[in-house]
Amino acid sequence: MIPLRLDEVAALAEGRLTTAPSADEITGVKVDSRRIEAGDLFVAIGRGVDHLDDALAGGAAATLVPNEPFAAMAALGHAVRGRSSARVVGITGSTGKTSTKDILAALCAPAAVTVAAEASYNNEIGVPLTLCRLEPETEVCILELAMRGFGQIAELCEIARPEIGIVTNVGPAHLELVGSLEGVLRAKSELVAALPQGGTAIVPEEFPVDREDIEVVRLAEPEVAFANGRASVGGVSFNVSSRHQAANASAALAALDALGLPRPAGVDVDFSRWRGEELELPGGGLLINDAYNANPISMRAALDYLSERAGSRRRVVVLGDMAELGPGAPEFHRQVGEEAGRTGVEVLVAVGELARSYLDGATGVPVTRWVADASAAVQAADEVVEPGDCVLVKASRAVGLEVVAEALAAVRA
Repeated sequence: MIPLRLDEVAALAEGRLTTAPSADEITGVKVDSRRIEAGDLFVAIGRGVDHLDDALAGGAAATLVPNEPFAAMAALGHAVRGRSSARVVGITGSTGKTSTKDILAALCAPAAVTVAAEASYNNEIGVPLTLCRLEPETEVCILELAMRGFGQIAELCEIARPEIGIVTNVGPAHLELVGSLEGVLRAKSELVAALPQGGTAIVPEEFPVDREDIEVVRLAEPEVAFANGRASVGGVSFNVSSRHQAANASAALAALDALGLPRPAGVDVDFSRWRGEELELPGGGLLINDAYNANPISMRAALDYLSERAGSRRRVVVLGDMAELGPGAPEFHRQVGEEAGRTGVEVLVAVGELARSYLDGATGVPVTRWVADASAAVQAADEVVEPGDCVLVKASRAVGLEVVAEALAAVRA
């Protein structure tokens, strides 16, 4: 991290600042005391106040109990960003944000000193944490920007000041908070509005952009060739085998071009956890662990991918609630149930209250079951999954269906 003096920290972030003996600056910011390194500032958020001594014992230069946690993190991130010459790319969208970030990071790393958000560090805490990893030599910073309501992306952009913005797509996600697809579009447009004059917006073909002082790159359906578990997109070979990841790769390539960095012949992407992870199961089976999150668009993409990967194997899905869809949630779930039947799913385990509506649409699925929660889903999966099955596990984050995937993987071990 570009260092900040402790007197600057005190001025930036109001709260109780405790410094280690002889410390006069910070060289990192953490909110998890278990990850403290020498010279870090530990910002105690929530129950972090119980671990102040642990942080100092671990080598922290200082601890901060902020009066306003989000404001403190924003001020720290903004300060470090202001001292960096790195080019910042902001990524938002209804689906594909994290994967596009992962792909772009893999593309940039061979040619530029790159910092990218960990996992889904995409909110008022995660974005500043990523900015606080900037070093004097950092050339590219890749951020994922969450949207849980109007104004959130704009606020994150005030901290990060991206010059390149990617909107992967616009679909029915977070409708509970923004009301409609038009609301989603309005919220995602905050990223385009925040770009500086001369910046670059990378957006879907039909995405409206009312600015003439920025470059606009429109994302068409990419030409892609699949062979040997890899996809060739734009002359680059990627370790992906699904069409939705190929679309994410196309968006990342557009950002790479906007940065003026060369396209490599090939790249292997280290994707964040629980996003389409694949694992062999007994009897030639396959587990697709996509349990990190879900909305109607990503559910359909995952079901299509299951259909492609299953081949002659029996298709089993464990699908949990899709959250934050507002009054239309039952219908969105019913439509996904229909999609399961269309794509040849033979066993559907629905998990959660909203997931009951999957069964309303899944008339074409021979075997259906409903369970209340992830714990019950572990038992249900154990009962219905057979050797040789191709199994998809997917739900919104709150459902916690990774435990199902972990249980299935444990059988293999």
